[in-house]
Amino acid sequence: MSEQRLFKPVVMRKNIYTAIILLFSVTLWTAGGVRETAKEELFQEKHIVIMHPTVTNINTWQFLVSEGIVPADPGTKVLGVYSEHGAYDYSQTSDHIREQRLEHVTLLAIEDPFDPLTIFTENVNSGIFREIFNMASAIMFFGGPDIPPAVYGQEMSLLTVVTDPGRHYLELSFLYHLLGGYQDESFMPLMDENPGLPILGICLGMQTMNVATGGTMIQDIPFEIYGKTTIEQVLAMDQDQQHRNYYSAYSADPLVAARSFHRIEMVDGTHLGAIQGGIDEKPYILSSHHQALDVIGRGFRVSAWCMDGKVPEAIEHTKYPNVIGIQFHPEVRSLYNKDSKIKFRPGETAEHSFIDLYPGPLGEDFHINFWNYFGALLDQ
Repeated sequence: MSEQRLFKPVVMRKNIYTAIILLFSVTLWTAGGVRETAKEELFQEKHIVIMHPTVTNINTWQFLVSEGIVPADPGTKVLGVYSEHGAYDYSQTSDHIREQRLEHVTLLAIEDPFDPLTIFTENVNSGIFREIFNMASAIMFFGGPDIPPAVYGQEMSLLTVVTDPGRHYLELSFLYHLLGGYQDESFMPLMDENPGLPILGICLGMQTMNVATGGTMIQDIPFEIYGKTTIEQVLAMDQDQQHRNYYSAYSADPLVAARSFHRIEMVDGTHLGAIQGGIDEKPYILSSHHQALDVIGRGFRVSAWCMDGKVPEAIEHTKYPNVIGIQFHPEVRSLYNKDSKIKFRPGETAEHSFIDLYPGPLGEDFHINFWNYFGALLDQ
């Protein structure tokens, strides 16, 4: 597909705030409990910032560093940032931090709600966005549910399911403040002050990067790209065209994985091209999504495609060199465990792990190399 901007997104209401708000208090959850703190106390040290810090996402980061998959100190300070208006119960995470005595992990609740009409402009949370940016050594955005199409100027498809708008408004607005976008090309992105800051978006995280910078989404891959209207039609397609495991939709067997595995092709001269190192093998990746990038957001270029060239699998920023989005899931712990067997169809026996199916250059090496590459960015 062309990366040309096809239309100008809906112009958002002009910002009613005349200055960034820099004085605020936040709710801070630590291994010792919850208390109120001022910004000066919180932001004295650098942290890896994890957006949407569920128990799973915190444990995923801990696993990746403790196993040496990401070459980083397991005790590196982590700040989990979330909206109090999101759907997830983050008290589960605070309980987990306390029970596991994760003294290096802190949670920051963004208390003020977002007006959907001001997420792409300075707003009530612009000040705290700046403070988080100033203390971040890297920022990570994880996977999740569909973005409300209204924020990229579209009506909502019958196949789109929006379950957590509070989370989306926070992450969209934060990424807009970080990167800017087509919504207002005179807006000064925070990244201009630290262009080398590593930012990684995984699955929804990549989609949010795109929408935050003025891009749009294909709301359902099988229907809008391939013209398929039933699960049976999708399952009859080539494996490389299936971006999730639609056998899981039958719900006859809850152990059937929602994920699928397909190959991707990297673009030369990009981060992923460098990670692949010129190897001709097209690696298999874990895929679990039904939406895809359409119009590419301001400042991004596609760095990997699915094999038929119809679905972007990765993007990278052309101005901020360490801003990377990937549509696939290299963070899933079972990818690195030979004993984690995967069931793809109802009634079958789970006999093979990812490493069994795609060892070495077929996929295993690419995932390790990806995290080595990202870990090296943390040391810059």
